[in-house]
Amino acid sequence: MSKVNRLILVAILAAACAAPSRTLTEDKEMQPARNLMQLPIEGDLPLFDGATGWINSKALTRNDLRGKVVLVEFWTYTCINWLRTAPYVRAWAEKYKDKGLVVIGVHTPEFEFEKNVDNVRRESANQKVDYPIAIDSDYTIWSAFKNRYWPALYFVDAEGRIRHHQFGEGDYERSERVIQQLLADAQNGDVRADLVSVTGQGLETAADLKELGSPENYLGYARTVNFASPGGIELDKIHTYEMPTKFMLNEWALAGGWKVSMTAAISEAPNARIGYRFHARDLHLVMSTSTSGTPVRFRVTIDGQPPGSDHGLDVDERGNGVVTHPRLYQLIRQTRPITDRQFEIEFLDAGVEVHAFTFG
Repeated sequence: MSKVNRLILVAILAAACAAPSRTLTEDKEMQPARNLMQLPIEGDLPLFDGATGWINSKALTRNDLRGKVVLVEFWTYTCINWLRTAPYVRAWAEKYKDKGLVVIGVHTPEFEFEKNVDNVRRESANQKVDYPIAIDSDYTIWSAFKNRYWPALYFVDAEGRIRHHQFGEGDYERSERVIQQLLADAQNGDVRADLVSVTGQGLETAADLKELGSPENYLGYARTVNFASPGGIELDKIHTYEMPTKFMLNEWALAGGWKVSMTAAISEAPNARIGYRFHARDLHLVMSTSTSGTPVRFRVTIDGQPPGSDHGLDVDERGNGVVTHPRLYQLIRQTRPITDRQFEIEFLDAGVEVHAFTFG
């Protein structure tokens, strides 16, 4: 992949989902935060009445939030962009909780299985999200904010007015400066001007933008692109697919028995396979199973070989893994040098539902 094409792709990704900016380093300045930014009033904080439930808190009302600075975070637990933002939001919630900041995570699902509160509760615990979570399975709060992004941050002053927003990853320093300014404006004690120091681990590691040459892609026919199996996709019917003889970069294909719906590809027989040619450090796949509680074994190869040291968190060096709960699985984390690679996953059991590839 040429340097020019890679730069164009990174620019497109940044425009589409606000890709991560530079990694922050700790600001050693220990002076009190000062009112340095002109923050417009973007509207009033909508109510959270549309929440279908709450995790880590009782239902929060406007009275509960009166006089507080509020950070509202829209997220969904399979979103890699949210996962890479999560350590910053956790750090802010901890650092400023005694200064008057309330962080509210609004979980608005992208996939049907993310509407299951037990799934949200399990994954929020796994990701150490211990601040209040409003369950927004009906998109009521999302609509009240006129939101369109995961993740999205809305910064609310002590008078209940939205003063700033951040869509997608990045710009963490400015976001924290906004929090400091709103707390200082509210006169909630002495707010220091130092910044949190965050280094994401595992799924939360910042993307390698210099090597990111593959965009997110869905496997349901409503939103997929670059499907390369001969004959194309058969909609909503079981079909035996074949791999193409050659893949171009960012093409994907199926082999074996699959049914492709609007939102997922569902394996209908053992040994069904997916191939994908990609260019990125990390490859992730959002997967679930057709029968809840029934695991599906899989095996991953890269350029026809076990991944070895390039295996992800959910795969061993030989490429073996298991789909258990519906979530995002990290299958590849390459060591340098990063080049175009041929990924393949074979599902040893039937009944997997594969939703989306993401890269980092």
